[in-house]
Amino acid sequence: MGVIIALVVSFGALIIGFLGEGGHVGALISWTPALIVFGGTIGSSMLAFPVSDLKKIGRIMKSGLLYEQADLNQLVAYFYELSVKSKKDGLLSLESEVALNPDADPFLKKGIQSLVDGESHESISDSLGNEIDRIEERHKIGAGIFNSAGGTAPTMGIVGTVLGLVHVLEGLAEADMSSLGKSIASAFLATLYGLASANLIFLPIGNRLKINNQKELLEKELILEGILLLEKRVSPKTIQEKLMGFLNGDEKDEKNGSNTTVAKEVVSAT
Repeated sequence: MGVIIALVVSFGALIIGFLGEGGHVGALISWTPALIVFGGTIGSSMLAFPVSDLKKIGRIMKSGLLYEQADLNQLVAYFYELSVKSKKDGLLSLESEVALNPDADPFLKKGIQSLVDGESHESISDSLGNEIDRIEERHKIGAGIFNSAGGTAPTMGIVGTVLGLVHVLEGLAEADMSSLGKSIASAFLATLYGLASANLIFLPIGNRLKINNQKELLEKELILEGILLLEKRVSPKTIQEKLMGFLNGDEKDEKNGSNTTVAKEVVSAT
């Protein structure tokens, strides 16, 4: 929803501002400059990146734009509970966490299953670490494609404008003033399409993928650290303290605030 709102606000501001200057929407629509800009940008991306990467762009956009980071405070609390349970009933008791949570994060389920299967510390670290590397590579590819398109689109817009002006100047001697203005306006639409698509679509999406990459990697690294600490049979309190290191200042304050609230409830109850 945030992505949709952002697109509506940005393009809506441009169109409403144009209408406020006395323009009309029809003047902003032309298929020839759109073909030059977007066709040239797509062709450039196909040359810059393997087709196998471009085929993944839909999945990359879905996973990157719609990604929502899990509540890290809840993850810390979850690993605390897992530690208490494993200390009491053994690591095999965690198998129910995999079976009873079909909608849980596959990365988390894989880590818990590795514990239940009795895999070594090094094996778990290598397996989950490799998966984190693949996630990072996926985001890098997606961000790279959109950043490349964001750099190409304005250039293709200028190319489209130059092509349009070449056509205008070629027929300048025979053109009348009424058609001349429309031809020049159509030529500059290519620049508008290039700049608008780069700064309102391609570059923002590329930047969003980078930010979500950092969030997802932090979440997965916290899970990996929690799994490895469970494998070492570290105490629940130590696991909580170590995983708290993944939280930023606001999240730590929120965690401390919730702990304080719980403590007050206990005191008042007694």
